[in-house]
Amino acid sequence: MKLSLLQLRSSKAELLGAGSVFFASLFIYNWTLAPTVTLVDSGELIVAARSLGVAHPPGFPFYLMLAHLASLVPIGSVAVRVNFASAVFAALAAATLTLVVGELMAIASNLAPLKQKPGKKRKRKSDKVFRHVIDRRNDDDSLSSRLMAIAPALGSGLLMAFSRTLWSYATIAEVYTLNTLLIVIIFFLVLRWRRRILEDTKRAGAKVDSGRHVPVITDYDSLLYAAAIVFGVALGVHHVTVALTLPAIAVIVYKTEGPRFFTGKRLLYAACFSFAALLAVYSYLPLAASHAPLINWGNPRSLQEIWWHVTGKQYQVFLSFGPAAVGEHLAEFGSVALREFGSWWLPLVFFLAITGLAEVFKRDRTIFWFLTVVVIADLAYALSYDIAEDKDAYYLPTFLAVAIAAGLGLRRLLYLVLARTRLLSQAYILTGVLALAVPGTTLAGNWRFDNRSRYFIAHDYIQNILSTIEPNGLLLTLDWQVASPSLYTREIEQLRRDVKVIDVQLLRRSWYMDYLRRAYPGLIERSRDKVDAFLIKLKEWEHDPEAYAKSATLTRGIVSAFQEMFQSFVRKDLEVAPVYVSSDLVLSMDEQYKEQIQWLARNYQPFPRGLVFELASDRGFHDPSAVHLQTRGLADGTMKFDKDDVVNLKVLPVYRAMLVNRGRYLAFFNRQERAVEAFQQALAFDPSLEAARQGLNQSISELRTSPISPP
Repeated sequence: MKLSLLQLRSSKAELLGAGSVFFASLFIYNWTLAPTVTLVDSGELIVAARSLGVAHPPGFPFYLMLAHLASLVPIGSVAVRVNFASAVFAALAAATLTLVVGELMAIASNLAPLKQKPGKKRKRKSDKVFRHVIDRRNDDDSLSSRLMAIAPALGSGLLMAFSRTLWSYATIAEVYTLNTLLIVIIFFLVLRWRRRILEDTKRAGAKVDSGRHVPVITDYDSLLYAAAIVFGVALGVHHVTVALTLPAIAVIVYKTEGPRFFTGKRLLYAACFSFAALLAVYSYLPLAASHAPLINWGNPRSLQEIWWHVTGKQYQVFLSFGPAAVGEHLAEFGSVALREFGSWWLPLVFFLAITGLAEVFKRDRTIFWFLTVVVIADLAYALSYDIAEDKDAYYLPTFLAVAIAAGLGLRRLLYLVLARTRLLSQAYILTGVLALAVPGTTLAGNWRFDNRSRYFIAHDYIQNILSTIEPNGLLLTLDWQVASPSLYTREIEQLRRDVKVIDVQLLRRSWYMDYLRRAYPGLIERSRDKVDAFLIKLKEWEHDPEAYAKSATLTRGIVSAFQEMFQSFVRKDLEVAPVYVSSDLVLSMDEQYKEQIQWLARNYQPFPRGLVFELASDRGFHDPSAVHLQTRGLADGTMKFDKDDVVNLKVLPVYRAMLVNRGRYLAFFNRQERAVEAFQQALAFDPSLEAARQGLNQSISELRTSPISPP
């Protein structure tokens, strides 16, 4: 069927807008790209992708395959290559969102006739405004006219591109930008399918909204099946947020074709396409595991292990549907949402989104319910999930819906303004200004938070730690912000491979013991009897955790075996090299690791060595040596962090605590002059450290009364 001149113009305008959004956002992302490994899962994901391994549940197989290809590009470091892949995915997601809004505008402008209640003789004033502007737009055949037609979609795409969350993941190695891209592609294909069917239905003269006399149109089912395939593939990235969009997609399908689609073979065909894509993607897990890769999280080779891995069994404990937990998470979501599109005190985007929702509620109830269901389904899950570091990523479907609604609200605003503008030249200028002003405020508001061009925080954090560890030393930690980037440092950069870094939490997983056996064979060999005894019980627990949950005897047995292995690691390695522990194994009282923490305190004196503690067998003074920290982007004011950012929650507290503890340790052994220097260094790092200020005053007071201090 031939396209009209207006449709061709509109299609070209949509592509022009999408291309502009892609290149503009990719330029900004590349400018603000992280130059190396970052915190949270970045290190683990890069190593897993580079080695074609298995990442933490649900495994993200499709992401790992694409990230592996990116890691092979011979430009920059491996981290930069994978970081840039995230930028490309995010830019494509923003560009595709432009096409999504373009589809919605095409449906609203050309296919959804303005409805009037029976008996009404006069159209509403707002309807006249819309028709007047549409007529003016259609009469003009210039490039400016086409730009005006796509301006709201352009604004929506840029708005999403520069939103706090998507931008933050576009500059690091993470799965969420690819996940967002695939979700938006699904939206586009389903909406294009709806648009084509409505066009043919309108031409046939059928009454679409009555649900009667609508012919069955299957000419465009290829779009729907393509969406089903992308849906199956997307389940191989971050399946939870993808699956949550299914009710909203069902709304579109139902409102387009009614219940007959769900009772016919076409639904079965779509399901088969989706399942086949899902199966093909997740077949990566057992194939990768069978080759014993460097990172083989969960070793998913049997059907049961694959199922546990895909369903994220180990993370299901974080789900809580109690009203208190949901209420707390709702407050957190409100805080995240207010800052998402710029400064919280300028919620312009949400006003536009409300306007857009109100408009589609009146003119296209299907799209209203589509966007509403996206938000409801997403929040219903996200508000019940108790996780800290990347919780904002679970809100991305909601922010997509907000950006789409804001684009529709911007369209409404443009029409109202342009209807009162007589000169077309003025209309084009106003269109450009309004379309760019909203994402411009978002870009300005989020720049300092999402500009990661000086994000050396994880790199410097690990280097600051490794610089104080002697050759062949052992470092025990509960901190994933240490363990994950350390993986990258060791396995990709090949630095300080003599240092043994052990994540104590992962010691409770048999696959991690396989990694330790490969990475640190001497460590395992020195404690082989304890390791073997623990592994027997660990594998029993992994295959039947319910039996251990019901038996106090079994639980005591595995806890005791773990404790003996942990103690053996410390004792045996102290015979060959120093042993260090991160601050969480000294300063915290984590109930899960209470026994290990107490055992260390009883048997050893931990004294500060930079950002970690070294274990000493005696209680005498051990010189903590000078501290030379590199803190690029952390304390130089070039970057800004939200209160709930992992830097504020996990990294900065370690710097503060260890600098203060160094001063306290020196003061305890009456090295007051050096203690003063240590407290002053802590205050130079953070002038608001009250503990450092108190320690400084106390040490100065001690010097005045006892001026002689040992060196």
